[in-house]
Amino acid sequence: MKNTTGSQPRERHFLPVYRPGRIVLDHGVGSRVFASDGREYVDFAAGIAVNSLGHAHPALNAALTAQAGRLWHTSNVFTSEPSLQLADALVAASGFARQVFFCNSGAEANEAAIKLARQWATAQGRAPDRRVILTFRGSFHGRTMATLAATAQPKYQAGFEPLPQGFRYGDFNDLAGAEAAMAAGDVCAVLVEPVQGEGGVMPATDAFLQGLRTLCDRHEALLVLDEIQCGMGRTGHLFACEGFGVQPDVVTLAKGLGGGFPIGAMLVGERASDGLGFGQHGTTFGGNPLAAAVAGAALRELSAPALLANVSRQAASLRDGLARLDDEFKVFGEVRGRGLMLGAPLRPEHAGRAGDIVDACIARGLLLLQAGPDVLRFVPALNIGDVDVAEGLARLRAALTDYIAG
Repeated sequence: MKNTTGSQPRERHFLPVYRPGRIVLDHGVGSRVFASDGREYVDFAAGIAVNSLGHAHPALNAALTAQAGRLWHTSNVFTSEPSLQLADALVAASGFARQVFFCNSGAEANEAAIKLARQWATAQGRAPDRRVILTFRGSFHGRTMATLAATAQPKYQAGFEPLPQGFRYGDFNDLAGAEAAMAAGDVCAVLVEPVQGEGGVMPATDAFLQGLRTLCDRHEALLVLDEIQCGMGRTGHLFACEGFGVQPDVVTLAKGLGGGFPIGAMLVGERASDGLGFGQHGTTFGGNPLAAAVAGAALRELSAPALLANVSRQAASLRDGLARLDDEFKVFGEVRGRGLMLGAPLRPEHAGRAGDIVDACIARGLLLLQAGPDVLRFVPALNIGDVDVAEGLARLRAALTDYIAG
């Protein structure tokens, strides 16, 4: 990417916690985005599963524009009509929730869930050493200190010690291990992603999640599902837990909930209701009228049967296309995930090269993600059409040709 201010990149004033691609995105429509130099890209990344309805969706634009002329912010001292309507809609759509807490991001939603679980356990008369939260290796729950401690991946934790205490780690999809981890009776909550995102797009098995529900009931613990990446229609169900046949006590949401506008939410079921009381938690911007208005419009779109059917249909198209590409290039040996949250782990001879393939895709006009160094991640908009899927696969083929030749 050229710059006219010297040899340093234009983001030289950013804290260097990211390594952005060498393009500057300017605008987008549907599943196509355009850089400041005018180049077009097919978007299979959707802002890391955030732009669930693509770019410049008319209903979301209309909701934002209308609300922008009415009320921007109230704080939590007052409320607003968009946040009231959104809370009602989420409770009705979930089938299990009784209460909602709004915040600004996935990490904040998980932070709220951690605090709720601890306060709920306190109300049960449990001592501090009996308020352990069980999470699983390969998980990713956020970048705050508490959610970092909950994230059972040492690479994210290194250098930030001492971490908050009271977390125990088990192996994902190992129900016997989870049972052993809860045997002492000191676990107050289990926090788990139905589909691990940063852990390589690894889905839980039905038996694992259903078994965790049974264990939580047996040990009087809360089952908290982190649906920040896999929720809001991404798996082909509005809530991922529906596809696993599991009713949680708490669900955390963000990413696709706002269709690109920052918002997070914690949905609380009857068992954990009132787990947090007055003054025990809060956020200045949570339930912001702009965010709530956009999320309300997004929820209406994401709840439509035609949209959810499109997720399943395009997921099958992507899987078929990726299988054909693997037959040709022998780069990835399987495709895993649910709905339009798919991962393609690289074969051993290509281990560690996911970033190189992503770079080759950018050069060919395709935005793609990785989930660690060995997995390609596909999380396009849920309303992506046939033409964009076909064109994205064609550009991926060209990128793989370059990668193999290079």
